[in-house]
Amino acid sequence: MNRWTRRGFLTAGVVVGGGLVVGVALRPGNRARDLSRYVAGDAETLVHTWVKLGADNVVTVIVPHAEMGQGAGTALTQMLAEELDADWELVRFEEAPAIPEFANHPMGKGMLLAGVDIPDIVLPTVDGVLLRSAQALNLQITGGSLSVRTTGEYGMRIAGAAVKEMLRDAAARSWGVPAAEIVARDSQLIHEASGRIEPYAAFAETAADMTPPASPKLKTRDEFKIIGRHVERHDIPSKVDGTALFALDLRLPDMLYATTRRAPVFGGGIARLDDSKTRAMEGVVDVVALPAAKVGGIVGRFESAESVAVVAEGYWPAKQGLDALEVEWLETGNESVSSEAIFAQFQRDIDAAVDRETDEREGDVETAMAEAAQVLTADYRVPYLAHTCMEPMNATAKVEDGRCELWVGSQSPLQFRQAVADALGFPPEKVTVHNCFMGGGFGRKSRADCAIQAAQLAARIGRPVQLIWSREEDVRQDFYRPAIQSRFRAALDAEGNLTAWENTYVDKHEPAEAPLIPYAVPARDIGHVSSPTHVPFGAWRSVDHSQHGYFTESFVDEVARAAGRDPYEYRAALLRDKPRHLAVLRKAAEAAAWSTPLSEGRGRGISLQESFGSIVAQVVETTIVEGRPRVDRVVAAVDAGLAVSPDGLRAQIESGIVFGLTAALHGEITIENGAVKQSNFSDYPALRMSAAPEIEVHVIDSGHAIGGAGEPGTPGIAPALANAIHDDTGRRVRQLPLDLFDLQYQPEDTRLRS
Repeated sequence: MNRWTRRGFLTAGVVVGGGLVVGVALRPGNRARDLSRYVAGDAETLVHTWVKLGADNVVTVIVPHAEMGQGAGTALTQMLAEELDADWELVRFEEAPAIPEFANHPMGKGMLLAGVDIPDIVLPTVDGVLLRSAQALNLQITGGSLSVRTTGEYGMRIAGAAVKEMLRDAAARSWGVPAAEIVARDSQLIHEASGRIEPYAAFAETAADMTPPASPKLKTRDEFKIIGRHVERHDIPSKVDGTALFALDLRLPDMLYATTRRAPVFGGGIARLDDSKTRAMEGVVDVVALPAAKVGGIVGRFESAESVAVVAEGYWPAKQGLDALEVEWLETGNESVSSEAIFAQFQRDIDAAVDRETDEREGDVETAMAEAAQVLTADYRVPYLAHTCMEPMNATAKVEDGRCELWVGSQSPLQFRQAVADALGFPPEKVTVHNCFMGGGFGRKSRADCAIQAAQLAARIGRPVQLIWSREEDVRQDFYRPAIQSRFRAALDAEGNLTAWENTYVDKHEPAEAPLIPYAVPARDIGHVSSPTHVPFGAWRSVDHSQHGYFTESFVDEVARAAGRDPYEYRAALLRDKPRHLAVLRKAAEAAAWSTPLSEGRGRGISLQESFGSIVAQVVETTIVEGRPRVDRVVAAVDAGLAVSPDGLRAQIESGIVFGLTAALHGEITIENGAVKQSNFSDYPALRMSAAPEIEVHVIDSGHAIGGAGEPGTPGIAPALANAIHDDTGRRVRQLPLDLFDLQYQPEDTRLRS
C-alpha cells in the first residue's frame, strides 16, 4: 500500500493531466455509455460507473474490490443499495473489470480527502483529478481494511444516492410532475398523488444519459434500513454448492500444468542445471528457465534465470519432474546469513542508534528517567512470518496472437495487468485479467510474481498453462512479514504512575502510527533505526500493527505489574482523555467478567489496539497444558464507528483473532544458510479447529467515522495471550512464537527450547 500516498495521488494527477488544471475538462461526467460495453449484458443498462439495471429490475453493483472471503462485496453492495432505496432481494454485485476505466478513484478520495469540506462547484473537477490519478497508479487494490471506509463511503453511497436522484428526475420528466413529489422505495418510483408506480428499470435508459450529481443528499444513520443489519452474503451460496470459480478451478482446452522452483537464497539464480532425467519422464513437455520478474521476455536456455519450471500434462508429473532436476545455484553472498545473525544485527543497530529517526517526541524523557523511582527496560522481538493462504499460489495464462489472457486471484488486478504486460513486452491493453475468488490473500496476492511466471510459460510453450506453486515453494518464496526487534524504557514515579515512555525499534514500515500508544504519558520518545536484510518484505494482515501491538501492549502490562496495579485498571486510568478507547476497553473487560477470579491454573490477559480506524480490546483466558498454552476463551469488543454488516464485522474480528493466534502460538520463519528453513504445515503449522478457542465479539456503534474490519482483530491477540500467560505463571514472554518456550520451567529458568 506504500504507493498510494497523498503525494502519489497529486503527482499522478499532475503527470497525467499535464498540470493540476481545475476546470471542466477534467470532470468525468457520466461515463456510463462509454463503459457499458465492458459490463452490461443483454437487457442491462449501465446507468453509472458502479451501477447497472436489468430489464427485470435487478440492480447489479460493480465493485472495484476483490473478494477473498472477507465479505467486502456484500458490505459495499449494502451501502449502495441503502442510498438507492433498492429492494435487497433484487440486488447483486460483480467485480469491476481490470481496466483503467474502472480504477478505484473513490478509494483515493477517502484516503486523501476524508473529512474535507469541498465546495460543490469544484467537486466534479476534484473527482476528475482523482480518477486520472487512480488510473495512473493502477489503483484497484484490496487491502489496508480500506474497502468500506473509503470505497464504500466515498464511492458506493454516493453512487447509490446519485442514481436515485437521476431516476427520480427521469420519472419526473416522464410523468410531468416535480421530482420532489416522487418517492423511491424498494426499487420502485412512486408518485402518491397520481398513484403512479413504476420500477427503476423503466427509467434506466433516460438516467444513463444524465450527469450524476457529485454531491447527492445522503441519508443520516437513523434513516438506514439495509446498512447496519444482517443480510445474507451473495458470495456464499456458490462457495457452498461448488459453482464459485477460484483460479485453481479453471480448465481450458489443450491446457498444460506447471510448477516451479526459485533459487533458495533470495536473489540467486541458476549456475548449472541437468534436466535430462526430467525430460525423459512421461508427461513432461518442457523445462523452462524463468527470468526475474523485472526482466522482459523469455530468457534463453538457463542463463540469467532465477528459477526453473517444469511443464507437463498434469501437476503431478510436473512436480515429479521438478524433483528430478539437478540444480546448482549461483551464490549471492548471503549464504551464511541466519536468523541468529539477523537478530544480532538488530541488537547492534539498536545499541548504536545511528541515524535514529523519530516517530513521536513529547516532553523530557531523559529528565523523567533520571528522576524516576523505578525504570523498566525490555527488549521484544518477533520472527519473519509467511502468509500460507489456504489456496496455493496459482495462475493460468493463455498467450496467442499478441494477446495474453490471465486467470488469477489478485488483490490488485490492474497492477497485475501492468506487471504481466511489462514482463511480456506487451502494451497493457493486450492483457486481459479475469480475477477470480481467492482462498485467502492477507497481502500475499497483491504480488504478481506467480502470474508473471504463468504468462512467461504460456508465451514460451504456445499453449495455455496453469502454474501451481507447491506449498514448499509458497513458504520459501514469500514476501514476509518482517522480523523486528523493539527496545523499551519506562519511568514510574513513587506512586507507580507512568511518567516516560521510550521505544526504539528496527525498520519502519506502514502504517506510520503503528508504534504509537493511546495512553496519556507526559514524556514520550518513539523512533526507529534502519537495519536492512536480504529477506523480501511484504504486507501481512495488519502490517506493522501485528508487531507493535504485541510489543506495546505487552510492555504496558509489564509497567502495570511493576506499579502493583491491575492491568485493566491501569490502562483505564491512562485513557482518561480517550473516552472512545475507554468504552471499548471497559466493554471487553465487563463482558469477560474481568473482576471475577478464575479458577486456579488459569490466566487472563487484556490488550487494546487502535488500527485502521477501529478500536479493538481483547481479553484472553488460557490454561497451561504440558508446558503449552491452551487458549480457552477470547472476548473482544470492537468499535468500527458503524458496523455496516454486523455479522460480517464479527466474522472478520474472529478471523483476525484466529490468524493472529496461529502466529503467536506457532508462526516462525527462520533463515538458515541464507534461505528459509521451513517448508510446509508440518514445520510451519496453522491453528487447528481442535485448538481454536471460544470467541465472543461485542460490537459498539459509536457514531464515529467508519473503520476497518479485516485487519484490526489481529494485533491485539498476541499481547493479550502473553499477558494471560504472565497472569497464570508469572513468566513474561518477550519473544514469539510461544512454541519456542516450555512454560513449565521455573520463572528463573524460562528459556528457549533447544
